[in-house]
Amino acid sequence: MAGRTRLGRRGLLTFALFFASCLASGSTTAQVPLLMWSSNSLPVEPPPTAGHITSIEELALYLTSAFGSGSHTVLLFLQDKLSKDDFTMFGGVFGNKQESNFKNLEAVMQSSSSVTLPALEWAGPSAVTSLLQEKLGASPLLVDAETRSHPSLATSANNLLLINLPYCSNSPKSCKEVLNHNDKIIGKFVGFLKARDVPYTAIYTGLQPSRVISETSVSKEQVGRSLLQTAAPDVKPPIVFLNASQSPCIMLWAQNLSVSLSRTSTWIDLNAETPDLTGSMCNGDNSLLVLTYSSGYKLSFAMSRQFYPVSARYWFTLDSVQLQVNGTTGSFIGRGGVYAPAEYSFHCQSVKSFPNALLIPNATTEETAQWRLNFTDFQIQGFGLAKGTNFSYASDCAGFFTPGIWMGLLTSLLMLLIFVYGLHMIMQLNTMDRFDDPKGPSISVPQSE
Repeated sequence: MAGRTRLGRRGLLTFALFFASCLASGSTTAQVPLLMWSSNSLPVEPPPTAGHITSIEELALYLTSAFGSGSHTVLLFLQDKLSKDDFTMFGGVFGNKQESNFKNLEAVMQSSSSVTLPALEWAGPSAVTSLLQEKLGASPLLVDAETRSHPSLATSANNLLLINLPYCSNSPKSCKEVLNHNDKIIGKFVGFLKARDVPYTAIYTGLQPSRVISETSVSKEQVGRSLLQTAAPDVKPPIVFLNASQSPCIMLWAQNLSVSLSRTSTWIDLNAETPDLTGSMCNGDNSLLVLTYSSGYKLSFAMSRQFYPVSARYWFTLDSVQLQVNGTTGSFIGRGGVYAPAEYSFHCQSVKSFPNALLIPNATTEETAQWRLNFTDFQIQGFGLAKGTNFSYASDCAGFFTPGIWMGLLTSLLMLLIFVYGLHMIMQLNTMDRFDDPKGPSISVPQSE
């Protein structure tokens, strides 16, 4: 629910409605704004959170506290259509302060105890009327907007006066002119009650929304920036093997798990299927992840953990990868480059079995000698997963000294050597002890034979 706000300056209502329209429009729920003000004090409620849509039930609770005791005269201004955008898109309504066409509404909201509901759930044309009729226990009295003709008011009982206002969609007049005319009607009715010193509460809302914005809720959209305003592709979750106690034991993720059975055959991406993990196992020192695919392929990753005294810590290594197809098995041995601390995961952009390979083919048969593996954006962890289902800190296969860094270092070293040599040569220069005097005898240098 929105709290009571007193507008300290003209146009604050504009800002409130515009700000709320920006934050609360992320839903497909039809909404209408509701403005409420009273010559008496309205109950104070905390302001709504950003994006909150006030339900009819919340409005009912607030009206119960607002009309708790005593008699009340309520003016219900029902416009044929009304949305938040009607207060912002027409510059002369609330946009341009010098040419405001809603001076009466701004004035009464500023001088009265007021409540602003920028996004009220629309539950039908008669929802607000029925709710007020229920809370007040009085039938609505239809009042002519132009003549203000209505039965005499008995201030000792509750009164519900219903004033219907037009909208510009079915009018030859411009929207500014229609809304400006409605504002004048609101000002006349308020002035009529003030002149007779009748306490009142007024509500301005719509029979239905003038605009329904169909947008997906922000909470259901992916938040963040994406390249060229395109949605990021769906990311499959990692493969997780659970041990006997249903705790995560082995995790693997790769963008592609591609295999090829010959140098001329096409690559087959096994990552497009969901594998069966039957045959996988793990303990404190060894882990085996077996991925069986419905297409007939089977991948097995064997890992081991070992303590190294030099580093005084445990490390795990990917010892071998086996590929089985139609009863034939090809083995690939880890060259030693697939390793990480036991409490870390291993990540590499490319793990493959051909040139610059981290997996060395162990060709046991001529048939498997042509088999190739290529794992893209590969990450695996076989130990230290008992505390969660996320990968631990990744130890990457990329070395610190890349070829570009080595070229830069060598070039800088060569330039430094040239600079030091030139500086050394300059420092070794000496001046002559004697110089020729053009006015005196020339210096003769005897020559020995």
